[in-house]
Amino acid sequence: MSSAFVSSTPPPSLAVATGKSKSAPLPPPSLQVAHHTLSERVHIPSHVYQHPAAVLLELCTSLRELHQIVPLVLKSGLYGEHLFQTKLVSLFCKYGSLAEAARVFDPINDKLDVLYHTMLKGYAKSSSLDTALSFFCRMKHDGVVPIVYNVTYLLKVCGDGANLRRGREIHGQLIVSGFGSNVFAMTGLVNMYAKCRLVKEAHKMFDRMPHRDLVSWNTIIAGYAQNCMPRVALDLVARMQVEEQQPDSITLVTLLPAVADIGSLRIGKSVHGYAIRAGFTSLVNVSTALLDMYCKCKSIDTARLIFDGIKNRTVVTWNSLIDGYVENGNPEEALAILDQMLDQGVEPSNVTVMGALQACADSGDLERGKSVHKLLKKLGLDSDVSVANSLISMYSKCKRVDLASEIFNNLKDKKTLVSWNAMILGFAQNGRVSEALNLFCGMHSQKMKPDTFTMVSVIPAIAELSVTRHAKWIHGLAIRSCMDSDVYVMTALVDMYAKCGKVDTARKLFDMMEYRHVITWNAMIDGYGTHGLGIAAVELFKEMRKGTVRPNGITFLCVLSACSHSGLVEEGVRFFDSMKMDYNIEPSMDHYGSMVDLLGRAGRLNEAWDFIHKMPIEPGITVYGAMLGACKIHKNVELGEKAADRLFELNPEEGGYHVLLANIYATASMWDKVAKVRKVMEKGGLQKTPGCSLVELRNEVHSFYSGSTDHPQSKRIYAFLETLTDEIKAAGYVPDTHSIHDVEDDVKEQLLSSHSERLAIAFGLLNTSPGTTIHIRKNLRVCGDCHNATKYISLVTGREIIVRDMHRFHHFKDGACSCRDYW
Repeated sequence: MSSAFVSSTPPPSLAVATGKSKSAPLPPPSLQVAHHTLSERVHIPSHVYQHPAAVLLELCTSLRELHQIVPLVLKSGLYGEHLFQTKLVSLFCKYGSLAEAARVFDPINDKLDVLYHTMLKGYAKSSSLDTALSFFCRMKHDGVVPIVYNVTYLLKVCGDGANLRRGREIHGQLIVSGFGSNVFAMTGLVNMYAKCRLVKEAHKMFDRMPHRDLVSWNTIIAGYAQNCMPRVALDLVARMQVEEQQPDSITLVTLLPAVADIGSLRIGKSVHGYAIRAGFTSLVNVSTALLDMYCKCKSIDTARLIFDGIKNRTVVTWNSLIDGYVENGNPEEALAILDQMLDQGVEPSNVTVMGALQACADSGDLERGKSVHKLLKKLGLDSDVSVANSLISMYSKCKRVDLASEIFNNLKDKKTLVSWNAMILGFAQNGRVSEALNLFCGMHSQKMKPDTFTMVSVIPAIAELSVTRHAKWIHGLAIRSCMDSDVYVMTALVDMYAKCGKVDTARKLFDMMEYRHVITWNAMIDGYGTHGLGIAAVELFKEMRKGTVRPNGITFLCVLSACSHSGLVEEGVRFFDSMKMDYNIEPSMDHYGSMVDLLGRAGRLNEAWDFIHKMPIEPGITVYGAMLGACKIHKNVELGEKAADRLFELNPEEGGYHVLLANIYATASMWDKVAKVRKVMEKGGLQKTPGCSLVELRNEVHSFYSGSTDHPQSKRIYAFLETLTDEIKAAGYVPDTHSIHDVEDDVKEQLLSSHSERLAIAFGLLNTSPGTTIHIRKNLRVCGDCHNATKYISLVTGREIIVRDMHRFHHFKDGACSCRDYW
């Protein structure tokens, strides 16, 4: 509260106003203007201007202060003076108290036009568009002639609310009122149409203007920049200079995001140079826009230099750098900037904490994420839905989907579409596919219409289930929702069908697409690779290279994997070399791991080991993991031990690598070393991931674990497997029991026949009609014996059996597998 309203002794300015000076003061400038306006209609005594209430109204800075001044106006008998009525209406409107403004306005008998204009501005600023338009109609009914600012206020509200229908109506009123050539009115039209995403219509209005000022140019440039047409915005800046209109700071702040959108560092530097020459870099909004541009153009070091040079940083400046570090893959530095911001006493905004939460999500830093959560609670931002959505994403990415779900449920009726999407994606990313689908159905039942992001979140969840019926259902929903032309939805569908074993359907959708993103090509190439169709993957990659879509690092990972699964070693080596030579893509650890896998699967173990030693970077887990897996396939104990030693140094808590080494020893009948590995595992509390296979039957997914007997049909399944084993033995199947010891031979065979995929296959055969294809999904790699047994099962039953393991698909039919025993 200003001391003018709490002190018993008037401040110096009020002492003058209350007549304690030697001469009477002139009224404040705004009241002088009001005097000239009002004197045309009414006579205002000179003492009115000199009254303390007049000065207090001029000094008023809040609604609370205004409420303290009103009693003085009433007590002094000045409430009926037009000067005070006009000022009260203006101030109540300014502070958003339209009901009180109307209580002053309505009883006035001889209303001045300026009161109508003030009330209309208040309604446009603080009320609904319909209310503002209703008052506009009343104003015209009362015989008040509209002025140009009336329509510009209304056009702004229409633009901000993207209300095109009302905007067109105001456009008509503008023409009728004779403002069709007025620069302010036409600029308002340009702004309204641009914000309603009719930028071409906005440009028509711009071209019709007989005179264009700088505001007009800035408005049309912003229209194109904000409607994802950055190059047109840049062209307009060049055109305005040809027409001898020089860009100002607002032009630059509008233009720099357009430069960032096209990612042109060269143009960005040119704009930066202009800002320096024009002396605009001292303005914090220009410097912040430059900082943001450099961040988005991947020049984070330059952005940091600009940040360090800004003296009076705003919270937007801090936010831009935090987001910049996140976007450039440096979440740790983003969080360091947050700490610096807090140390300097700058209060974070909702955008700040959302950027920080994204940094925590990207780094997987759960503890830091929890500390940011506490901070935003302290700031009172926990009721902000956008912040809650960021929390859901952060906890989901940090593997605490339970906490994410708790936040989602606490939103209750405040959930937005983004909230639903974040939670669906969170469940899907954490392998909780059923919850993701249930939530999607719950969203559908609440009449919440899905968007593109919803679909690309839920489709991968269905892909994980690998159930064709579900795939067809979501595909149909995408068509009914008119999203079957969206490149991202279609790409997700291509990927989904490939992961559901329908690679031919995936290719049909791929061929139907008019436009394909690089991720579309990647999905199809990867689909061919996981189905063992390496030649088809290579041919598609060659077709891609002939087009305009440039392969990225993921593309090469997909094609290298396809070559690896199909034994196309020479092709894979050529592609690896081409990646750096032809596309300037630096190989990542995953690329090196794929090359080791490619060579190792083909039995070229010594080449793979030499390749590891010649790597320009320190080999990681993926590289040695691929080497160990190849040693398991080709029973190489010596190199297997070397690879395992390095893996145990890098990740001693991963039990899967110990199991692989134990299996290598078991195959070589080195039982003492098997026992040693198992002892290490027991001592370290390491466990083998239990094998689990899923099969879907009549809208229900059935899970089977190796050796489990808790399924309702377990007795029937095991009895059937015993008979089936006899049949496949008669057809030529010989159990591979080399990896099992310390038990009798018949027990070894029983252990093999109780593997999860055998149980799932038996269940499928028992509960489906002859000729039906059996679809199985397994969480681990199919073992050699089960692979061999399934080939014989497909032969003796006449069924096609499709097994999707953790790496690829196996299509078993008529005693053969699509992988040609190369996996």
